[in-house]
Amino acid sequence: MSSKFLEITDLDKSFEGQNGPVTIVKGFELTVAEGEFVSIIGHSGCGKSTVLSILAGLAESSSGAVILAGKELVGAGPDRGVVFQAPCLLAWLTALGNVKLGVDQVYPNKTSAERSEIAAHYLELVGLGGALHKKPSELSAGMRQRVGLARAFALSPRLLLLDEPFGMLDSLTRIELQDVLLELWAQDRKTAVMVTHDVDEAVFLSDRVVMMTSGPEARVGEILSIPFERPRDRHALMDSPDFYDLREKLVTFLEEQGHRPPPPAAAAKPRKQSLWSALRSRTAL
Repeated sequence: MSSKFLEITDLDKSFEGQNGPVTIVKGFELTVAEGEFVSIIGHSGCGKSTVLSILAGLAESSSGAVILAGKELVGAGPDRGVVFQAPCLLAWLTALGNVKLGVDQVYPNKTSAERSEIAAHYLELVGLGGALHKKPSELSAGMRQRVGLARAFALSPRLLLLDEPFGMLDSLTRIELQDVLLELWAQDRKTAVMVTHDVDEAVFLSDRVVMMTSGPEARVGEILSIPFERPRDRHALMDSPDFYDLREKLVTFLEEQGHRPPPPAAAAKPRKQSLWSALRSRTAL
């Protein structure tokens, strides 16, 4: 396994503001080992989702490089599976059809029946074996996000990208799907990078948590290693004082960043664009 499976080097991203270019991310550097689960946290507007969009190939960096398994990433590709905050399913397709849509692209040499079997397998893994033929309107929010997880894992990507995947769910459903995600991830430990605002979620899921400074010109501020062995038991962690020590370090960092003076008023902040919005704008071109 490579200790430098994913390399992000001197990454900058600028947008055109009212008074000229505004640099949102500057000098972002990160190395992720193969099979590692890394979370990125930071205040809103610090560029977390911007970095993830660049990794997904849905946005271009202004400078810097992203290397995955020794190859520079250019544009989107099936080697990266993305789980969006909103699952963004096609309303006219069933759960099976939504997952099979990506499987069809990744496995063109397999028969339609074989591709359906792959899609059904991953839906069963996320607990939707009885809902294969239901359309999104017939599914709850949590069930739709399970489809989103199945869709990403069914591609068998080299890199899994998660953009606040449980941010729109209630707390109980969020906990359930965190466990589903860990069960899926544990099968072959795909290299994963997740953006989240939830400190507890970051500690529970991750091997390391990357803390971004506040923008503009946000960068990696600190990186916190999470020492808990896998598989992890949620109740045991919640009883561990080490869990709360780690949580306190993350909260303290975020509070310190929140006390930084605001950027000059002349620097027009660009509207945040989600990964799904970026995907829609790319496909519309």
